[in-house]
Amino acid sequence: MRVCGKNVFNELDLTTVRKVSIANNFKDKDIINKIKDNKLKYIVVDSKVMDKMMPHNQGIIIEINDYEYKDLSVIDNDKLVLMLDHLEDPHNFGAIIRTCEAKGIKNIIIPKDRSVIVNDTVMKTSAGALNHVNIIMVTNLVNAINELKNKGYFVYSAEADGEDYRRVDYNDKVLLVIGSEGNGLSRLVRNNSDVILSIPMRGVVNSLNASVAAAILIYGIGD
Repeated sequence: MRVCGKNVFNELDLTTVRKVSIANNFKDKDIINKIKDNKLKYIVVDSKVMDKMMPHNQGIIIEINDYEYKDLSVIDNDKLVLMLDHLEDPHNFGAIIRTCEAKGIKNIIIPKDRSVIVNDTVMKTSAGALNHVNIIMVTNLVNAINELKNKGYFVYSAEADGEDYRRVDYNDKVLLVIGSEGNGLSRLVRNNSDVILSIPMRGVVNSLNASVAAAILIYGIGD
C-alpha cells in the first residue's frame, strides 16, 4: 500500500516501511536523516513524476505493508467499543479513528464486505491515530454483536428515530454502532440492537455527517 505526506511518515511504524520515494526537491532534513538512520530503502524521484503517482504528496511517498486487521480477541473488557455498519467514506473513517484515539477507545469493528477499509486516505485523515487504535475486521456483524453480548456488552445503535442519547441509562460495557452514510443501520444490525439512540435535531437539516454523529455520541455516552 502507498501512503504519502510528512506527518504520515513521522507517525508510521517504520518496521512496516518497504520503500520510500522522495522528491528531488525535498528539503526536510529531519525526515531524510530518519530514513538514513533507520536504513530504509529509498529512491529520489522527479517531483512531477511523484505528483502523477499520488497528488498532494508533500515530496514523500511511502510503500508500506498492507494493514493487519485484528480480531475480536483483542477486546478485553473495554468500556466502549465502536462498530461501523458498512461505512463507505474513508474520510469519515479516518476522522472517526482520530476521535476514538482522542477518547481512548482502542477497538473499532468493521465488516469485511461492502465497507470502507484501511487505505491511504484513511491513514492520512487519521493523522497517526491509526497506530493507536485496533481495526477489527469481521465477516458478519451480527455474529460479532452476539459474541460481545455474551461478554456483557449492551448494543446501542444510532438512528434518527431512536431515544435521545442524553436520556438513556448506559450499561457498564457499551457497543456503539454507527450506520452507513446513505442507508443508516442495516436491518439485521438494528434488530439485534438493545437500544436505538438518536441525536436531537432542531434545524432544517435532518442528519449529521457520520463522523460528526460518532464524535457526539462517543463523548456523550463515554464518560
